[in-house]
Amino acid sequence: MPDRDAQIAAFAADAGWGAAERRSLAGDASNRRYLRLVRPDGARAVLMDAPAARGEDVRPFTAIARHLSGLGLSAPAILAEDAEAGLLLLEDLGDALFARVAEAEPAREAQLYAAAADLLAELQAEPADALPLPPYDAATLLREAALVWEWYWPGALGAPVSETAVAAVRGALETALGPLSGARSALALRDYHAENLVWLPERRGTARVGLLDHQDALRGHGAYDLVSLLEDARRDVSGDAAAGAEARFLAASGADPEAHAAARAALGAQRNLKILGIFARLARRDGKPGYLALLPRVWGHLRRDLGHPALAELARTLEGLPAPDAAVRARLAA
Repeated sequence: MPDRDAQIAAFAADAGWGAAERRSLAGDASNRRYLRLVRPDGARAVLMDAPAARGEDVRPFTAIARHLSGLGLSAPAILAEDAEAGLLLLEDLGDALFARVAEAEPAREAQLYAAAADLLAELQAEPADALPLPPYDAATLLREAALVWEWYWPGALGAPVSETAVAAVRGALETALGPLSGARSALALRDYHAENLVWLPERRGTARVGLLDHQDALRGHGAYDLVSLLEDARRDVSGDAAAGAEARFLAASGADPEAHAAARAALGAQRNLKILGIFARLARRDGKPGYLALLPRVWGHLRRDLGHPALAELARTLEGLPAPDAAVRARLAA
């Protein structure tokens, strides 16, 4: 995109970073891309390229980043912005992703996840109307879960899914998610996992957790981000780290343990069904089959969630959903 490159160069120059070297950073499943800018004096920043022509909008990111910073949390500071062009220049929080730190220093995993859980409990205490956002309600959760029967299930079967089977799953999901609608809503960042969190040990308290990806935040159940953190599609969280983080969250948030366990299972099942659909769609529609290798882990999370007694009916309706074995993954990739 030569025109886009020229636009980026002009934006960087206007922000005082025209002389900076540009280095590509790992992207995500969206249409955004990220560049690290390094000036001759060693100063660094991150450029987010999120073109509107590809369905991106930087305004939710800037609004939520400023809100989180106002709470004393470590969202990247916004150094320059051109919302119309879809360009942001952001504070560079570094490369110490939780996933990398935990891999390099397994003994620190529990500390990382404890800090992440403390941050979520802190968000629980925030006034529900502090940042006006749409609700992450049952209708939205169901619409997301529908991705599993729109993309994963027919692709895995190699044939359409019967309307009767879809209706049964939808009804069971509605029943499982219904009790959550009356819970006090909290800010749900929604992509709260080890690839989106940066360890900043030089900071204090929950500010040690850098928050990279939050533009899709909504107001929803307080357990959702804990599910996202502990049922990570990209890495296995050790049992000790997961148990410790959940215990800290429960103690700090004051949530009832039984109600929390039921909500966690229902939200986990919804999230993992959604991820099966998203990863299948990335392979089948977008030509990104690499995510299919993560499906067995997602499937394991789903099976554990469905083991909760409150989800017995949902588990029954999903008996015909194929497991993502090698043959299914090959079918999805093709």
